[in-house]
Parts: sequence; structure tokens; C-alpha cells
Amino acid sequence: MATRLGLGLPQMRQYDLGRDVPDVARSAERTGYDSLWVFERALFPEPATQGLYGIEGLPWPDSYRSVAEPLVTLTLAAAVTERARLGTSVLVAPLHGPFQLAKALATLDAASGGRVVAGFGTGWSHDEYAAASARPFAERGAALDELIDVCRAVWGPDPVAYEGDQTRIAPAVVGPKPARPIPILLAASSGRARRRVVDRADGWLPAGTGAEAVAEQWRQLRELAAERGRTEPIRTVLRVNARHRKQPYGGEGRRPFQGSVDQIVEDLAAHAEIGLEEFLLDLQGAPRDAEELKDVAAEVYEKARAAGV
Repeated sequence: MATRLGLGLPQMRQYDLGRDVPDVARSAERTGYDSLWVFERALFPEPATQGLYGIEGLPWPDSYRSVAEPLVTLTLAAAVTERARLGTSVLVAPLHGPFQLAKALATLDAASGGRVVAGFGTGWSHDEYAAASARPFAERGAALDELIDVCRAVWGPDPVAYEGDQTRIAPAVVGPKPARPIPILLAASSGRARRRVVDRADGWLPAGTGAEAVAEQWRQLRELAAERGRTEPIRTVLRVNARHRKQPYGGEGRRPFQGSVDQIVEDLAAHAEIGLEEFLLDLQGAPRDAEELKDVAAEVYEKARAAGV
């Protein structure tokens, strides 16, 4: 069975959101993409108080200066599509009020006919946590655990009741309900985060950092699942942050998924051998506008399928 392919929707400042998000969503569905995805970047600190991913000295990319709110973006896409699943990779879950986020995702799932995939992570930006009036950064794991619990409760049968550290829901009717159980997928690299995937989530959201590294992470996660007695399969969606250019990169310094369409497809084929279910191709950073994004996305899709991906 071919790997499913998803496309990242345009959220950055070179795009006209009201026009381009629906346009790209429709085009991607026509091309054959199985899913449409958004990510979350709440702000761009200036000057930076912290390096990208929390790594000292690593600059934030200029493209992060303006990133559209993810659920608004996904709703624009939902309204003009019929088949493609609608995913988040990822929402920085602790930046959101658990009850409000659970209700928003349920509403979007109900409205779209059961197409939402909830991808959560804990994030790394202290500035985003401060701006969102969120729980302290040190409590991000506990905040994610509670949010998962609240989502399961709100999406479940009425009356909904929940008692947590921060959230208390008195017995209540909460609707609309999702059209079907919304799958929860988690980003995870550390041991504790991997245990959360195995014990509490439907799936895993790795990043495309190279086929060898991802294969090793996937092996470790499956071993952990076996150790902890998990019997349900773990869904997988690999995030591919691609950087397209017309001319191929030469030499040995090329990072995965950077370069020409043929080089990106070559990397997709290498990662497909790992056996993951789905790839999310985020191609939006390099194109000048939506027309270029649509053209590149269609070419990558066609060549990937021709290569057996």
C-alpha cells in the first residue's frame, strides 16, 4: 500500500490567507493529497530571548514572523474540501485552554464530517507560554496530560464531568460531539514523551530529520510499546519540512528534503522504506505565492507516486 501524502496549508506572510488557503486546499485535494495540515507558531520575539527549538544561538527563521492561527486556517480549508483529513502538526497544546480547545476541535470535526486529526506537542518557546497566560513552562508535560484527559471527556458521552489540576467541569451537556473519535497524535523525542505516546495517544508525529535517525526512533518506540503491553497499532505521520529550489543542491552538505523536486522525492523514497503510514509535506516556506506552491506540490505528488511512494 502506498504511503499517504498530506500537504501543509499556506500560513506564512507571503500568502493572502482568505484567498490562498481555500485555493491551495481545493487544489491539493484535486491533485490527490490525502490530508491537509497546519502548524502553530504564536509569535516572533524580537530580539530573540531564546534560540530556535531552545538551542542557544540558533536563529528563528524569518518565515516565522507571521504565521496564521492554525484552527482558523484549517476551518478555511474544511469549508471547501470534502475528502481530505484535516490535521494539526502540531498545536502547542499548553498554549490553549483545554476545554475551549476540545470544544473547537469537536465542532470542526462535526462540521467536516469526521476529518480532524489532533496533533499535539508541548512546544519550546518560553515567550509563547508567557504571552498565552499558560501554565509555567516547567509544567508543560502535566498540562498536555490534562488537555488529553479533557479532550477525551468532552468528546465522550454526556453528561461530561472532569476534575483535574486546572480544569473542573461540573456534570454538563457539551456539544456538538465529534462525528467519530478524533485521533490524538503526539510529537515525541524524549523518553518521557515517548511513553506518553505509547500509553495515551493514538499515534506519533516524528520529524523528517533523515531516514536513519527516524528509523531508529521508530524502532525504539515500537520496542517501548511492546515492553508496556500496547496492542493497538501506533499511527504515524512524518512531518517533512521541505525547502524547494529549482536547481538541485550539489555536494555532501545537503540536508534532508532540501533541493529540487527530484531530490525531495529521493528523500521521500528513502523515508518510505521505514514503513510509516503518512508523510506531511510542508512546502510553503520557499514559494513566492500560492500559484508556485500549488505547482510544486503537484509536481512532488506526481513524481512521488511515480517513484512508488
